[in-house]
Amino acid sequence: MPQKPKILATQVVASSELFCIETVDLRFSNGEERRFERLAGGYNGAVLVVPLLNDDTVLLIKEYCVGMEDYEYYLPKGKVDAGEAMLAAANRELKEEVGYGARQLHELVAISQAPAYMRHRTHLVIARDLYEEKLQGDEPEPLEVLPLPLAELENWVMNGKITEARSIAALYLTRAWLDKQR
Repeated sequence: MPQKPKILATQVVASSELFCIETVDLRFSNGEERRFERLAGGYNGAVLVVPLLNDDTVLLIKEYCVGMEDYEYYLPKGKVDAGEAMLAAANRELKEEVGYGARQLHELVAISQAPAYMRHRTHLVIARDLYEEKLQGDEPEPLEVLPLPLAELENWVMNGKITEARSIAALYLTRAWLDKQR
C-alpha cells in the first residue's frame, strides 16, 4: 500500500455561510507535488436518520431542495453541532424534521460523498421505537412526512421518486441490516 502524501500547506481560498474551499498542497511518496482544492466541510460531521415506523416501513420527508429546484423525498438529516454527541444530533434532527423521537438509535456506518473533493462524513443512524415529539427546526415551511413500505423501495428508486444518493444507500443498508436481525 502506498504511503500517504505529506500535506505541505492548506489555505482557505473562499468561504460563505455554507461552504469553505481550501487548497491543499501535497507531496507524494514518489516526490511529485500537486495542489488540490476541496470543500472543507464541518469537522463534526452530519447525520442521516432512517426512522423505522416498524421493521417494514420507513418515514421519508419531502422538502424543497434549491440545488435541484424541486421538492425531493429523502431521509431526515443535518449537521452535528459542536459539542453534541452524534446520536443526540440524530434524535434532534428526527424530532425537528419528522416530529418523532427514538428510544433506540443505532449507528449503521459513516459514509463519505465525493471524497476526492469533500472533507465530510455522514453517519447513517437507524431510529427505532419511535414516539411523537416535535422540536422547532430551521426549515422555512412544514415538511411532508410520508411512510414508505421498504418493499416498495426499488420502485421508488427506479421511478425517480427518491434520487438522493445518501438516502438510497442508507435505505438499502438498513434493509440488509434488518434482514440480519431477523
